[in-house]
Amino acid sequence: MNLKRVFKHLLMNRWRVALAFPPRTLSAIEDSIAVSHKAHAGQVRFAVEGALHSALLLKGEDARTRAVEVFSELRVWDTEQNNGVLIYLLLADRDVEIVADRGVHAKVDASEWESICRSMEEAFRHSRYESGVVQGVGDVTALLQRHFPASLTPFEELSSDPVLL
Repeated sequence: MNLKRVFKHLLMNRWRVALAFPPRTLSAIEDSIAVSHKAHAGQVRFAVEGALHSALLLKGEDARTRAVEVFSELRVWDTEQNNGVLIYLLLADRDVEIVADRGVHAKVDASEWESICRSMEEAFRHSRYESGVVQGVGDVTALLQRHFPASLTPFEELSSDPVLL
């Protein structure tokens, strides 16, 4: 068990999450996702979780495992074309994970998702949360445009609202 990580999670509270993601930032993220949904046939969600629950933390759960759980909880997998993508941020660790449904996963290489995650994490290290997420959504959009071109009548199967867990 990493004590430094445990303390970071214990010190992360709703106030700190709200400081990093104030209403103005959440609105900008929502707008970028709404624009993204019009540019391709994929579906994008963004979720930020301040810290892991102490039971999960003591069990040693990592951000990737939690991202997969959130992918399921938010029903990102429940799209007609299996083209949902979750961008998940575990704020205490500043760890970004992207989970893609099987339709997207079959077309996009894991290294492309990894590159987007590392770029976002770099922005977060400098407390540039809004620009980091908006750029990340833009990068995901570019990949989805390549593999899931926009249809004539785009529609949102998943909400554009960012989720605070």
